[in-house]
Amino acid sequence: MSSMLRITQVSPSLGARIEGVDLARELPDQTIGEIRRALLKHEVLFFEDQSITPDQQRNFAARFGRLHVHPIRPSIPGTPEVLVIGDQNGSESDNAIWRSDVTFIQTPPMGSVLYARDVPAQGGDTMWSSMRAAFDALSPPMQKFLSGLDAEHDFARSYPPDRFAVGGMERFAWTRNEHPPVRHPVVRTHPETGREGLFVNSGFTTRILGLNDNESAAVLKFLCEHIQRPEFLMRWKWKPGTVAFWDNRVTQHYTVNDYLPHRRILQRVTILGDKPFHRARITREMAAE
Repeated sequence: MSSMLRITQVSPSLGARIEGVDLARELPDQTIGEIRRALLKHEVLFFEDQSITPDQQRNFAARFGRLHVHPIRPSIPGTPEVLVIGDQNGSESDNAIWRSDVTFIQTPPMGSVLYARDVPAQGGDTMWSSMRAAFDALSPPMQKFLSGLDAEHDFARSYPPDRFAVGGMERFAWTRNEHPPVRHPVVRTHPETGREGLFVNSGFTTRILGLNDNESAAVLKFLCEHIQRPEFLMRWKWKPGTVAFWDNRVTQHYTVNDYLPHRRILQRVTILGDKPFHRARITREMAAE
């Protein structure tokens, strides 16, 4: 059966627009497979002119894996998998950093599905950066050095108690206890494509393990600046009814916080992934045994 999807690349580095699909419908397995293959190729997908309910958004995301329920952020009543991003004042200052979603857990998300419900006429764009392209641009000695390192990712880096314990310190303390710092490789192997990509971000990565404090800070600063090079990026201007679906394993994103005092309300569903690994390190460990 031939495909009805029309896929148009939107930048040389990453990103594609997909037409010919209604995400409010229950899609056949073939279409889901085509969307997955497009995601692996383009890393970020955009579906415009969609009209979906929170349940339909959740159901579409669930075709790609188990869903995450966020321990802190507000969600749609009765649909805890669907987060509300933004508030009545349009403030998203905590999102104006380069980040990957929920890397503070042992199995960070494979992807996120974001639905634009209410967006300003101007401003509030989102940028994405390809961690595959960023890694490929490094010199071979730097790639080798980083591939032997692990980094710590910590929930508290982006969720400090002075801002996120408003629902009660007891709940925040429980959440913090349930999410201690975790360890991930600085360079991870994509489990489906086999490509290498950087896996540290300003949102949750606190330090590189095995280095002293000055070395760790210097390497993180370099990487967080490196991933912002224009040739790794794409920028998307939102319209109401647009759905973005990105591969969280190989991208970072940034909300351009230039739209206040206008509102910007989006809904996100996060799809759980697997434990990050580096293929070459596993091979060496198996050989050592």
